[in-house]
Amino acid sequence: MANLNEVFTLDSLPTSSTGSFDPIPVGWYTASVVDALLKDSKSGGQYINVRYDIIGPTNAGRVIYGMITIRNASSKAEEIGRMQLADLMRAIGLAKIGDTDELIGGKCQIKVEIQESEGYGAQNRVVGFKSMPSAGSAPKASDTTAAPPWKKK
Repeated sequence: MANLNEVFTLDSLPTSSTGSFDPIPVGWYTASVVDALLKDSKSGGQYINVRYDIIGPTNAGRVIYGMITIRNASSKAEEIGRMQLADLMRAIGLAKIGDTDELIGGKCQIKVEIQESEGYGAQNRVVGFKSMPSAGSAPKASDTTAAPPWKKK
């Protein structure tokens, strides 16, 4: 038994959010890195547990977690994880990091898929990263029909 040092009543506590825990649809979303924690894996490796808060274009306010392996007994798993870290760093504009906190606040686009696992419900999984589009970087209507540079004379 543990004393709570105060008495809680239902009418003084906030109600739970009505937000859904169902996976969001597959697609690209603009997200902000809100948290990044280094954790030990069961197999003795390490991964960065990253929290992404979706900020658009749809599903704003939803939270997606991703794991980026940085150390693993399997060299292939470690290579894949380090490629993911490099992709995330490029997408948020970092040339180097030495601390997971350096990822926090970074904004990028994340590609989300749905993963089905035995014994678990469907979950979202982050499978790709892109930089935020620059203002004015969208092609103009006239640019989309122009010949590519190598075909121009």
